[in-house]
Parts: sequence; structure tokens; C-alpha cells
Amino acid sequence: MSDELTDSAERLFANETTATVLRDADGGHWPASLWEKVTAAGFTAALLPEEAGGFGITVPEAMALLRVAAAHAAPIPLAETMLTSWLLARAGLAVPPGPLSLAPVRAGETFELSPASGEGWRLSGAASRVPWARQAAAIAVLAKGPGGDFIVCLPAGRFEAKASANLANEPRDLVTVDAAIALGAAAPAPADFGAAQLRAAGAVLRTNQIAGAIASALAVTVDYVQTRVQFGRPIGKFQAIQQNLAILAGQSAAAIAAAEMAAEALAAGLNPVVVGAAKARAGEAASIAAAIAHQAHGAIGFTQEYKLHHLTRRLWSWRDEFGNDAEWQRVVGRAAFNAGADGLWPMITAA
Repeated sequence: MSDELTDSAERLFANETTATVLRDADGGHWPASLWEKVTAAGFTAALLPEEAGGFGITVPEAMALLRVAAAHAAPIPLAETMLTSWLLARAGLAVPPGPLSLAPVRAGETFELSPASGEGWRLSGAASRVPWARQAAAIAVLAKGPGGDFIVCLPAGRFEAKASANLANEPRDLVTVDAAIALGAAAPAPADFGAAQLRAAGAVLRTNQIAGAIASALAVTVDYVQTRVQFGRPIGKFQAIQQNLAILAGQSAAAIAAAEMAAEALAAGLNPVVVGAAKARAGEAASIAAAIAHQAHGAIGFTQEYKLHHLTRRLWSWRDEFGNDAEWQRVVGRAAFNAGADGLWPMITAA
């Protein structure tokens, strides 16, 4: 299943994520045709169990789809829709059709759910940098309510989205909510996870996207240095370039290993030490890989018509989302400190 699925995804994204699609998306155009084909292929439901509309693949197989999409810089909220669908299904809520997102995604931001006068609830709060909020058919909101955390599926029109974007021009919007939530099928559902677990799940997705984008940047760079001729021979023949390509390949391999480790962590309950180590290592690889790829390309790497900058601008953005390197390194460091000298090795091997 895994090879067939990734091969199918590779064909779809290679055919549909054209230079025109990337350029138009950079200017704010929604790639409706690409989204429709990805939805029709069932990729948005990849994290769902079969009884909730998925097709019964493992979490690592689902994460492999994200790496393929990221390798083509696909300008759609596949990761966010996959995660939001998983969160809603896990809470026992119906998964609506269309692109989905989730909030809050940054530490320290919260929504409050309180009983309304009469029957029902009132949801209020704000969250910044919410991915793809303006295109979302619904947002899964994690809110603090009486006695614990709740998940609310908030359809478009029930929240305001003020447009903003990350470095890759992907929507990262300010969402504000002050809405009455009626009882019934769409009523808030108790969540068996909190803000820390939500950010860890998002970090798993970004780790896999980073790995896919680095692998693609490596392929683009290798192709370029084999064809770009300087002083009578391809620049890939020069020792300095070869050394940098070896480093870039090493960073790609490390990011893929981190992505696979993070995917296993999502399947096994989101151990924060595992997720933290993976996201921090992938973020470090993103920085090094982007620098080497642009150094090898020179000015052409930044031109609008060339693919590389679509990948590296996403790398620079994704490494900081759902926790940057420093934040996750602190998580791992605190765990190591608390484990103490005698507990450090058991902590590492258990993770």
C-alpha cells in the first residue's frame, strides 16, 4: 500500500503543481483544481480510520503523503486538513468537507468556552498565525471550558479571519471568535488532549513537510550543478561544491530520519521528547540545507520562475511553526535534566 500510495501522490503532485499554480498561489490565488484532485484521491482523509471515512493506512504512510506534497511545494492545506480531520474524528465530531484548519497554533493563545444564558455555549477568543483560515470551510478550535478542554468545529462565517501570511505567502491569519454554539450534533465535545499535544501533533506534520522540501531542494541542486558550466566544466565537478552537496545530502537524510521518528511518535501517543528531538533536528537541517542550496545556485535560486525559492521559503517558515528549534530543544533538555544521571539512558531508549 505504501509504495502504491506514494507513487500515486507523486504523479498527482508532479502533474498538478505546475509553475503557473505556484506563481498564482504566491499571488493569493486558491488552486481549486489541485485541491479537488487531492480531495478526490482521498489524501485529506489519510489520517482517519476506515470507520470515519479513511482508507486504513498507518500514520507513517499518511505522513509520507505530506513529504511528497511538500517536495512539490503544493500550495494547499493538506497537512492542516489531515490533522483537523483526525482531531475532530478523535473527539467524535463529524468531519465537514472542504479545506480545514485548527486553532490555536501558538503557545499562550487560548479560546474560552462558557455556558450561555439559557441553553448552549459561547465561544470567544483570538488566535494568530492560523494556517489557511480564510480558505477554511471550518476550523477545529481547542477551547478551555468548564472542567477541561473541548473541541469545537466552527464553520466558515462563524469566525473572522484577518489576512496575514508567512514567508512562503501561505495564509497565516488572525482569527477572532465571539459566537454562540448551540446544542446538538455540532455541540462542543470533550477533548482527550490539550494545547501541548496539539502543538506536538502540528510539529510532527511540519517535520515531515520539512523533510520532503529538503529532499526536493537536494534534487534540484544536484541537477543544477551537473548542468551549470563554469570554467569549461560543470560546477558539480569542483571539490568545494561536492563537499557542500555531501553536507546537503546528509542533512536531507537526517531530516527524513527525524520525520519517520516523528510519524511513529504521532502513532504512539506523541512522546514530547521524541517529537521535540525530531522537530529540532529537522529545523536545523532546514537552515543548513536552504543555505547550501542557494549558495550553489547563486542568484537564479531567488528568481520567480525557478522552483528552489518555493521550497526554501517554506523551509524557513515551517521550521518556526508549531515550535522552533530552541523551544523543542528546551523540552528535550528539561526532560533530560529531570531524568537525572541514572535516568537519562532509560529515557533515551524508551523514547
